[in-house]
Order: sequence, then C-alpha cells, then structure tokens
Amino acid sequence: MNAVNSPSPLRLEPQGPGEASPIRADRLREGAPQPRAWNGYDDPTGQFFAGQWAAGPGRWEVVYEAHEEEFCVLLEGEVRLTDASGRAQHFRTGDAFVVPGGFRGEWCNLT
Repeated sequence: MNAVNSPSPLRLEPQGPGEASPIRADRLREGAPQPRAWNGYDDPTGQFFAGQWAAGPGRWEVVYEAHEEEFCVLLEGEVRLTDASGRAQHFRTGDAFVVPGGFRGEWCNLT
C-alpha cells in the first residue's frame, strides 16, 4: 500500500449556515420547511456526493429519477415517506434507510 497516494476518510460536519435547498412550490403540500444543505464531499465523477440536509416540519411531493439513489441516516426528528401506492413508512432518529431510484411519493417531516 502506498500511503503517499492514499486518500483519507472525511468527516462530514456542517459548516456555516448551509445553502438554501428550496422545495418547488408546485410540490409543497403543507408547512414551510425551509430546507438547508451542507455538501461535504463530491467524487471526481460528479456521480456521488455526501453531506447533511435539514428542514422543519412540512409535507411535499418527491420524484427521484431512475439514476438517483439516496442513503439517509436521521440524526434527529421523524419523517414519513409514502409511496405512490399509498404505503407509508415511518423513520425516527437513528434510523437508516435508502430511497431507491425511481421513487415517487411524498416526504413528510413530522418534527
């Protein structure tokens, strides 16, 4: 192993106020969540990135493109994701989940 050329792990910690990550008005169903995003890493291909995202209570329509995959770990709060067929799943602080590419439904921040 060549330690000189080896990349190091990166700790993802939000710095500053983050960037506004607004929800499209035509998709907002309830509340005024005012999302913020902190991007901590982009890979050289631009296909993968990692960071943190936060928003207040609200409910909105989500549409993930077929190539979009999202891994989430809830650091705090509670959310409900409801797919297009009406199946709802609840996630709470400490839960980890994946939103698969092509998911269509509703994201609701309960807290």
